[in-house]
Amino acid sequence: MAEHSEVLRELEGRFGTGTIQVQETKDGMPTAWVSSEQLREVLGHLKTSSGGSYPLLYDLTAIDERNRKHREGQPPSDFTVVYQLQSFERNEELRIKVALQGERPSAPSVTGIWKNANFYEREVYDMFGLGFEGHPNLSRILMPPWWEGHPLRKEHPARGTELGPFVMDEAEQERQLEMLRFRPEDWGMKSQAEGHEYFFVNIGPQHPSAHGVLRVVAQMDGEVVVDLVPEIGFHHRGAEKMGERQSWHTFIPYTDRIDYLAGSMNNFPYLLSVEKLAGIEVPPRGKVIRILMAELFRVISHLVYYGTFSQDVGQMSPVFYMFNDREKGFDIVEAITGGRMHPGWFRIGGVAMDLPEGWDSMVRGFIKYMRRRLKDYDAAIMRNRLFQARTKGIGALSLDEAIEWGATGHFLRACGLEWDLRKKRPYGGYETFEFDIPTASHGDSYDRLLIHVEEMHQSLRIMEQCLANMPAGPYKSDHPLAVPPRKDGTMQDIETLINHFLGVSWGPVIPAGEASVTVEATKGNNSYYLVSDGGTTSYRTRIRTPCFAHVQMTPVMSRGLTISDLVVILGSVDYVLADVDR
Repeated sequence: MAEHSEVLRELEGRFGTGTIQVQETKDGMPTAWVSSEQLREVLGHLKTSSGGSYPLLYDLTAIDERNRKHREGQPPSDFTVVYQLQSFERNEELRIKVALQGERPSAPSVTGIWKNANFYEREVYDMFGLGFEGHPNLSRILMPPWWEGHPLRKEHPARGTELGPFVMDEAEQERQLEMLRFRPEDWGMKSQAEGHEYFFVNIGPQHPSAHGVLRVVAQMDGEVVVDLVPEIGFHHRGAEKMGERQSWHTFIPYTDRIDYLAGSMNNFPYLLSVEKLAGIEVPPRGKVIRILMAELFRVISHLVYYGTFSQDVGQMSPVFYMFNDREKGFDIVEAITGGRMHPGWFRIGGVAMDLPEGWDSMVRGFIKYMRRRLKDYDAAIMRNRLFQARTKGIGALSLDEAIEWGATGHFLRACGLEWDLRKKRPYGGYETFEFDIPTASHGDSYDRLLIHVEEMHQSLRIMEQCLANMPAGPYKSDHPLAVPPRKDGTMQDIETLINHFLGVSWGPVIPAGEASVTVEATKGNNSYYLVSDGGTTSYRTRIRTPCFAHVQMTPVMSRGLTISDLVVILGSVDYVLADVDR
């Protein structure tokens, strides 16, 4: 039985020995295989178990196993559907797997257990071609409806150069336009009902209130929003496919572009997962430098949210001031890394280089400056009665609703749950830092902003501790999978020369296994679920982003309100479309 697997023993006791097959993983997360026939019963039990339930469906994805060589101790499977659950009572994550056979297999839909499974099952269908029996509208979600094939299947090309020449004649253009036509009936809506005649308002994908290439179709009864359909995928770039094409090292810059406002914060979960697979320990100085940069980018990201949200509500000045403040943060990023928005600076085993001379005075000055600015913004925005009137009570969620829809991060804290992974399940060195978890009680648009503001204060507090307690020593591990062999031996020994050449050109060979590490990112919980087949590239790269789940929640927050309220709600969610679509 795997370590820390009390829940797996409970499942065996309830469903019978032999029905639960335990799998050992590099991350130590309890992992078990169940049959497709028992899936709903097992997951339903886990969600409501009195012994410590798993109410949050954190992620749902799949693996194309057909080319994988190292699957020791796992049942035969052409495709595997993976469910990752979260328990707040146990402070534990759980991974449940289902093995599927055949070219186009199906699994039971769990949309009747978790509402947020809707988007996730559509994504698995879109990317892998797997079916989900009982899903209300199993259709493409990231790829356009006319796309041929399923991109994350191993036979699908990884580069555009592997596809034939692109042709768009007039007939094909008309066909694609017709496929994009919005039909209310496809989404369970009606144009007329009980004497009411509804109309539909299209917002986006090119609209300032959409904050990117997001399309929102609102079903309206007069001025009231009856229902809402968020349509995503316009920003999809195939990030997970690229993660399975690039080497472990060369994929690092791609992660910067997932949540493109969070910079180095995106590197964190990816590299923690790689290091878990490889058994690499980051030295203390490398850990604190990473935390310093992650918290600096948290402040930078939150400033964009703060300014644009206030602009959505009608305030014109704050966004200009806050973007100026953001540039001061980027000056520090540039001085340390040489880059600004996307430095791609974290490395396997640490960071790319040591801190430059004078970094401490720049950081100290930024902390002092930002504390003064946040005080000014509090008076201009948070205590502004018109701003409060537009945001308080708008888009409110209960804690149970937020968990049901897969919310993490500031959504849960705005609903009163004191939950922050940096405190509850410290990673990367956070266990040595002192900070508070801000919470609110109403779960509305105002409280979501309030949490962001308080998080900036706590990030500045953490950065101050980095200044006071920066360890001496190396900034990167000397593990052979983190650094190439020492150069002083490369020109004297052919073996070392070959190893150095391979280590630099192909990158490290990461041992076979599976690992996922979750971090408290700028917009919620973010993780990379990595499967290594013992090669120089990832066999499966799954990027779980918070914004994908949060955009799915917009209908439940908007029903019964007005279009002007919808603009406020979209602004309060704090999503980035690159993070949604990947």
